[in-house]
Amino acid sequence: MSDFKPTSYSLKNISTGRTFDDSGWVLDDPEGRYPSLIRAEYVKSRIDVGPEEEGIYRFCDWLPLRRTLAGSASPVTYRSEALAKELGLNNLYITFNGWFPERGARMTTCSFKETEAFSVCGRMGDDFGRVLVVASAGNTARAFAKVCSLNKIPLLLCVPEDNLDALWFDEPLDDCVKLIASCCGADYFDAIHLSNIAVTSSKFIAEGGAKNIARRDGMGTTMLSATHTIGRIPDYYFQAVGSGTGAIAAVEANIRLMNDGRFGNRRMRLMLSQNAPFLPMFDAWRAGSRELLPLDDDHARRQVETISAKVLSNRRPPYSIAGGLFDCLKWSDGTIIDVCNEEAARAGELFEKLEGVDIHPASAVAVASLVKSCASIDKDAIIMLNITGGGEKRMKAGKELHYLKPAKIFGIDPSPREVLDFVETLF
Repeated sequence: MSDFKPTSYSLKNISTGRTFDDSGWVLDDPEGRYPSLIRAEYVKSRIDVGPEEEGIYRFCDWLPLRRTLAGSASPVTYRSEALAKELGLNNLYITFNGWFPERGARMTTCSFKETEAFSVCGRMGDDFGRVLVVASAGNTARAFAKVCSLNKIPLLLCVPEDNLDALWFDEPLDDCVKLIASCCGADYFDAIHLSNIAVTSSKFIAEGGAKNIARRDGMGTTMLSATHTIGRIPDYYFQAVGSGTGAIAAVEANIRLMNDGRFGNRRMRLMLSQNAPFLPMFDAWRAGSRELLPLDDDHARRQVETISAKVLSNRRPPYSIAGGLFDCLKWSDGTIIDVCNEEAARAGELFEKLEGVDIHPASAVAVASLVKSCASIDKDAIIMLNITGGGEKRMKAGKELHYLKPAKIFGIDPSPREVLDFVETLF
């Protein structure tokens, strides 16, 4: 984008309403007394969507950017025919994130995590000066690795050893990307713990996860894609959730679209899903609890080992925090649906048969939740189904794949000194 100018916006504490400037890599309100997400308040209240060739940056009006980067693609929304007919739905729209060239979808990592990576790295600016640290269950790491490799941005990834098969690439990565892992039997939360140790060094800085406005607003482009294509805010939003950050992002985009004034004032109902038996947010929501229910760490790890959608395995999601998933579910009159591996597998096969493309296990969980819910939904309702990852079979076909190998594998409870001494030598 040759004519790009940094985005104008302020930050708002969702809990208190206090607005303040973004002085840099701000993840929290420095004057906030209680845990709360912050939200970007863009100067442009009406979005001008750019051409498709601008990739995710076609939505740059509502992204907190200091620069744009090479290699991005945007989510693609299309009206379903075959799956809609099978389910008896008249207005089912699929927002596809992945590799599906026939539909215009060209995310080479096959995951909507690319949206957050291109947005977060665009927020950094050219003079960032520190190594970005990202913890991931797999897909996020693959997306950030691609973006940072293409744009020569130093990156330290922290991933569970059991999820390393997710770190495939269609070309070799630049040496600016490094990986460490938590040992077999560890999960995403253990990888987060590893990253938290690394960022105690001044050489590194945490990406921030759900607290990073750029991550959420990047993911919110799925909602912008759907609404721009449909012409109005959908009635329902279906997505599988691990952290729930994508759903929080959808609600924030929903609010901006309402304020835009051209797409209606509808509060889209969140129809979220988790992969049983790992159901921390489902259990809390069903119990009417703002706080997650107690869950033994070892028991949680065993549950994670059994689910097909490993990326949905966050034990400490932004559920309770002000502006988090609990608040978003309340605001939207939403719900959470439990989906077992067998239901997800059948749904994934059904989607591939009818829509013509393979999808990730997490996306199959979302499709299964739609199958379970469609009998109770008005057949004429406008439904957005967020396929958060797919097309991997197509992307890999006939290609030599390259896998990122960990520089070191640490135990579940590593010595902080051992971790720091090692990671500081990597860059």
